[in-house]
Order: sequence, then C-alpha cells, then structure tokens
Amino acid sequence: MSREIGAGAKIIEAIEAGETKGKGPLWNGQGATGLPYNMTSKRAYSGVNVLVLWLTADAKGYSTPAWLTYKQATELGGTVRKGEKATHIVYFKPLERQETDHATGEVTTREIPMLRSYAVFNADQCDGLPATQGERQAFNGIEAADSILCNSGAAWEERGTKAFYSPVLDKIFMPDRDRFAKPESFYAVALHELTHWTGHSTRLARDFSGRFGTESYAFEELIAELGSAFIGADLGITPETLPDHTSYVASWLKVLKGDKKAIFTAASQASKTHDYIMALATTDEEQAA
Repeated sequence: MSREIGAGAKIIEAIEAGETKGKGPLWNGQGATGLPYNMTSKRAYSGVNVLVLWLTADAKGYSTPAWLTYKQATELGGTVRKGEKATHIVYFKPLERQETDHATGEVTTREIPMLRSYAVFNADQCDGLPATQGERQAFNGIEAADSILCNSGAAWEERGTKAFYSPVLDKIFMPDRDRFAKPESFYAVALHELTHWTGHSTRLARDFSGRFGTESYAFEELIAELGSAFIGADLGITPETLPDHTSYVASWLKVLKGDKKAIFTAASQASKTHDYIMALATTDEEQAA
C-alpha cells in the first residue's frame, strides 16, 4: 500500500508545483503526447495510472507514451537497459472473502477489491523494441474533436461570454468560437463541459455530495479537467489550461489533502467519462468492423 500512497502524494506535489510556478497541472505538461498505453496489448492505461505515467514521462523526458513490463520487453525481442528504474502502477485484484451469518449460519462469498502494484518501463528505457510511433493514434486533429462533440448527442449553444453546463436544462453553453485565441483552447473548454454533461443522472450519475459535502463541486471540477485531458490526449490535441486554473487548483488541493484516496477516485471517474464519450463517438460502421 505504501507505493500507492506514494503515487498519490507525488501527484499532489506535482499539482502544487504547477500552481506555484504558474503553469498547468501535471496533465498539461507531459512530454510524451497521447494516453499512455501498453505496447503489447495496445490498450491505454486508465485511472490514476495515466497520471502516474504522465508525471514520470514529464520528469524523465520520455518521447513515447508506450510502456511495458520487463517480461513483455523480452517477449518483443528487446531488453531493458541496465540501471533503468521501473515505474510502479496499480491495479485492483478481486479477493474473495467468506462471511458467516451468526444468526442463520448461512455462508456467503463476496469480492473485495484489493489494490496491487506492478512495475513497467517506458519504451525509451529499452533497446531492440519495434517502433512505437503512431501505433495507437486512431484519431488526429481538430476534425476529430468536432466529431466527438457532435456525436455525443449533447445539447449545445454557442453564445455569450461564459462556458458552463446547466444540469437543470441538461445543456452546454459555450462562448462563440471566435472568442478563443486558438482552436485548442475552445476544444479544451468544450471537452471540460462535456465531461460535466456525462455526470447527469441519466448518464454516469455522479454525485459525491455525501462523501465530500461542500467540496463536491471542487471534486467534480477535478474530474472534468482530468476527463478533458484524457480525451484531448486520445485525440492528439495539445492540452490547455483553463483560464481560472489557479483558483481551481487551490480547491482541488484542499479535497485531495483531506482525502488520500480522492485522486484515485477522480482519475477513475475521468477514465469512465473518457470511455463513455469515446464510445458515443464510435460510428455504427466502426462498431461493425
């Protein structure tokens, strides 16, 4: 469990560093663009592992989002260079536990998720591996972002000067596109609001008021920012920082420091949002293929 706690602490430190240095949080500064993925399975990592691997890639200057275990590197005909250090990521392993009802004697079995860790290496730490460039990029460019917004089915209105999602109207409001300095800024904000949209009771039904109370708004904002970053990375769009980023970061840190497991929950919810939105963007032809 110490490695998992350490990963959360490092993420908080990275957010704090971004705040004090006047730049974006760690998910806006990763050197290796795109979602980190396993080089063997081609599947993207999810949840807090995305943040851990982005943080490591940024700190080490890795050029690729491809990762794999020592064994997988060997199976691909490569080797991990001597002296390279692994990055530890986490997964939940179900553990069965039997419980006995003392009144009836009935024995029931339930699964308890247990957090485990394992070690991976970036492809830049290895020699003799196949080329990694361009393996996972199914989308590319701003046209793909427009497709995401259109195929989501969300109700939109572009007018005025404010960007927000109205749960009452179940509608996203955005400023006119020409008010943004560059397209990436528009899409970063649009994807942020689209992530909020997924939290509606008819979709992913997010409600953390019972766990975070008055801080639930800040927690939802953290999920929205992570969700936007995950989707943007999948689309190959350069991450952007929200205009009022500094105030958001202060509220995020308050939540994260008060609940040591909050970053894991936020990243997990962001991954669910990413999967939900990308599934909506998949055409019938792609599903049939």
